[in-house]
Amino acid sequence: MLAALLTTATGAIAANPTITPPTPNAKTLNYGLNASPLGDGWYVIEGQNADFSVDNGCNIINTGFFVKDNKVWVINTGTSRLYGEQQRALIEKTTHQAKIQEVINLNLHPDYFLGNQAYADTPIAATAVTQQGMHREASAYETNLYKLCGDWMKGTESRFPDQTVKAPGPLDWSGRQFETMELSGHTDSDLVIFDREHGVLWSGGLVFHDRIITVPHAHLKAWMESLKTLKKLNPKIIIPSHGPVAFGTGAIDQTLDYITWLDQHLKQSADAGLDINEVMDAGVPDRFKHFAAYPAEFYRNVTKFYPQYEQAALGGFR
Repeated sequence: MLAALLTTATGAIAANPTITPPTPNAKTLNYGLNASPLGDGWYVIEGQNADFSVDNGCNIINTGFFVKDNKVWVINTGTSRLYGEQQRALIEKTTHQAKIQEVINLNLHPDYFLGNQAYADTPIAATAVTQQGMHREASAYETNLYKLCGDWMKGTESRFPDQTVKAPGPLDWSGRQFETMELSGHTDSDLVIFDREHGVLWSGGLVFHDRIITVPHAHLKAWMESLKTLKKLNPKIIIPSHGPVAFGTGAIDQTLDYITWLDQHLKQSADAGLDINEVMDAGVPDRFKHFAAYPAEFYRNVTKFYPQYEQAALGGFR
């Protein structure tokens, strides 16, 4: 079975790879992680398309890794020390103990880096802006996630990157050449990794698929511009931060559609003098109602941004 997996992973990108979701068990604190091969060395470890909960161990993030020549590079480490440990055990089992070379955290949000403890012997990299944000926010993350996730978070402490990614720039992973880009919008530093040869895009927090966006550090105008930049890459496979792996550019279009609608809706509502409760009660168009984390995340979107639109409508600055 292992040989078959590695043969698939080191060949061409699969036309229709099968992505196996996690099967968490809250009683045993087992995340039930699965490594799904995309082909040509790429694997994704999909999270649940949901909001944080004890039932899913707060595992709502897509992580993954690349393997070549008995070497491994890891992208994001999940929400907790336990996630990181189970992720690493899965990687070592899948790759037959291949040597882990480096971990890359794509942005400052907790599910991207709170599993870093499991990689104490490994270089960990992020952009300089992301590292600054991690140091600023880590204590609050730890406190809040303990409240949300309970025992899954036991023993979790922040371990910060010790290497700096300078993007744009190339990555050379055992002779394979990938591109990095530092964009913004979801956070002040949204790192993406693009395998141009095979069209594989690790889009970090910029692309959500069938899920309402999260916005604690977001800037909507910058986010829209970043999505337009990603669209021009014409990726074949997109690994979003949250939601299922996507094929083609549909997930970019979907995220851009939602953010564009949100921006226009909040402006029109503020211009019409609606109060924040009326905006939340109005909900979203039917095309977004099936998205995961609706309506809770939509309410957070409105709470975050609507005061800015009200101020602009009253002649202030936005």
